[in-house]
Amino acid sequence: MSEASTHQPLWIQERDKVIAEAANNVEWRYHQPPDYSRTNETLRREKQYNHLEGSLEAIVQNLVRTFEMEASFKSNPQQWISVVTDKFQMITNGGPAYTAEDIVQAGTYNLFLGDSDKYKSSEEDFESSAHIFHNAFPEGFLWELVEVLAGPPNVTFKWRHWGTFSGSYKEQAPTGERVEIFGISIARVTDDLKIISIEHFFDNSSFLNKLATGCPFHT
Repeated sequence: MSEASTHQPLWIQERDKVIAEAANNVEWRYHQPPDYSRTNETLRREKQYNHLEGSLEAIVQNLVRTFEMEASFKSNPQQWISVVTDKFQMITNGGPAYTAEDIVQAGTYNLFLGDSDKYKSSEEDFESSAHIFHNAFPEGFLWELVEVLAGPPNVTFKWRHWGTFSGSYKEQAPTGERVEIFGISIARVTDDLKIISIEHFFDNSSFLNKLATGCPFHT
């Protein structure tokens, strides 16, 4: 790690460092910090972009990964360091604005996907949705930043999400194929790069269609 990076705010440094330096009183959802070692190994093999340390691209990627980690594993949003908790809002495809507390209760998958014929977020909670998608992608559903289109205070960036559909999705058998989606997000940030709001744009129906193409299990 370079000397310059040690002077950056913690929330824009690498995710493992954020976890390692978390306060002792953090309320972890599963009673211990998450272990990203397998995810990191897969990222090293499969990522398509290498952003220079200290570049705006690397900073934004670190910030979003820290936010994703906190949204998934810190059950008390007052302990999230990546956002301005009392102002934070998340919107997907022009839909409702959700707070950090909404994310803690429902989970990001439910808030991203909503209700459709292939997935009904209204019938799932945080734990059940996490189980469904972790089961479908046992090696992880990875995320990386593709490029930054505009800098602060309204950081606009393109991203890539991908994983191998090697586990079952509900009644659908795995296909073993790579599921890949691209999207654009706009994050409004403070001067010290904490997220005030973030809005995502991506084709969630395409994502679910790829999972629903597996052959149904027969009993």
